[in-house]
Amino acid sequence: MENVLEKQMLQATVAMEDQIDAEIQRLDNLDDDDLEKLRQKRLDSMKQAQKQKQEWLAAGHGKYFEVADEKQFFEECKKSKNVVCHFYRDSTFRCKIVDKHMEILAPKHLETKFMKINAEKCKFLTERLKIKVIPTLCIAKDGKTADYIVGFDDLGGTDEFPTEMLEWRLGRSGCINYQGDLLHPPALPGQKKDTSVLGFAKKKTIRGGGGDSSSDEDDW
Repeated sequence: MENVLEKQMLQATVAMEDQIDAEIQRLDNLDDDDLEKLRQKRLDSMKQAQKQKQEWLAAGHGKYFEVADEKQFFEECKKSKNVVCHFYRDSTFRCKIVDKHMEILAPKHLETKFMKINAEKCKFLTERLKIKVIPTLCIAKDGKTADYIVGFDDLGGTDEFPTEMLEWRLGRSGCINYQGDLLHPPALPGQKKDTSVLGFAKKKTIRGGGGDSSSDEDDW
């Protein structure tokens, strides 16, 4: 078995080196016109990225903010492709934990809108989305509900989960551009990095937010 693995690793290394050599040779053979085309392509890409960034900022991305009511909730969802909305309640202390992490992630992931809404002031919306546990994160893509993070079960089942854990879970939902390993969650404080997703709720797309609560006191 060890010999087989070594052979596979050697083959992969050789293949990678061949790709690098081929790319170096291609670059060496470029003339001035080719280099100018590459430069222009790079400039166009940078301009497009800057334009996209400005559009996101104009649509309210880059900050974590509160929407006042159902009408504003739907308006904000229509403006953005990816939205994460925290349904909170003032009397639930775990909502403050979610607020802390959302504040960090909002400016980091401009491609997604991060907002919150008081569940007690939007009973129609919470009933329509079947939200029964607070806190709940509702994830919307292209104006449609795509996923929910209910309580902290998906985040390691602890109040002490790091921001990276929520970032990983949002990446699993496909609502942010996650650069890490989607198959394995980040390590919890005092623990080694997990080698599997066992112990965490599996990623799923659901239409209702009803689910088991991390704490009975948060159940509506």
